[in-house]
Amino acid sequence: MNTVIKVLGILIAIAIGTGFYYRMQDEVMLGDRIIGIAVLASAFILMPVFLYVRWKGKRLKDYTLTKENLDKMKEKGID
Repeated sequence: MNTVIKVLGILIAIAIGTGFYYRMQDEVMLGDRIIGIAVLASAFILMPVFLYVRWKGKRLKDYTLTKENLDKMKEKGID
């Protein structure tokens, strides 16, 4: 799954670079479309896949401030 994230990241970076190249060649509309599609792909494809990989196997309860977690922090002396 990490290779999927790396490949998607590289493809999106290439698409953004290609979009800026087309913008410099006076094809602003095409460049803007390529950049826009790359940004949408990074927001709606790359980020959810990345978050899924990073959060797989972890419990959200461990990262929220509940009464139990606050009591554990007080016992350890963390304020």
